[in-house]
Amino acid sequence: MAAVLRPEWISCLPSSWSYGVTRDGRVFFINEEAKSTTWLHPVSGEAVITGHRKTTDLPTGWEEGFSFEGARCFIK
Repeated sequence: MAAVLRPEWISCLPSSWSYGVTRDGRVFFINEEAKSTTWLHPVSGEAVITGHRKTTDLPTGWEEGFSFEGARCFIK
């Protein structure tokens, strides 16, 4: 199961690591030295999710979400 993003996870990234966020709100980690990316935090080893995303094209009360595997879903 993916974990919720905690601010200390960003501040404790090793020096050669940074992070990015996909259009669907998933956080990924970038190893600048190895020129690679991963869904897993380099220290904790856990995948990170940021929650649901509200979009203007959805009816009132609905949000767009994504499963850990990246499948798109809608939540009311």
